[in-house]
Amino acid sequence: MSAYAESPDHFAGTNRLFVSIWVWLLALTGFEVFLGYIRLPVMYLLVILMGASIVKAALIVAYFMHLRFERVNLVLTIVPAVVIAICLLLVFFPDSFRSKNLRYAAPPAAAPSEAPK
Repeated sequence: MSAYAESPDHFAGTNRLFVSIWVWLLALTGFEVFLGYIRLPVMYLLVILMGASIVKAALIVAYFMHLRFERVNLVLTIVPAVVIAICLLLVFFPDSFRSKNLRYAAPPAAAPSEAPK
């Protein structure tokens, strides 16, 4: 008998579980692509996309990185990533709002006093 016998509390997962998680990830990605084609206010779109991305990241970390039963490691993986993402959004949002008025709308109208030569 080996001193390093497998403990019964270790759960490796099944192929069915991993395929179902993959299908959920694929469905969430399809949902995110669908959101790109419908007209939503930008703030709603960003909040929904960030929420879906956080859910996808949590699924990947929990199941494919096998941290589902290690709560502390799961939290220590997800929380810093969310904090960094929020900080980056706060840094880059002012630039996106400033450049909103720089988009091409229509050519400027010629002044009536200027006659072509």
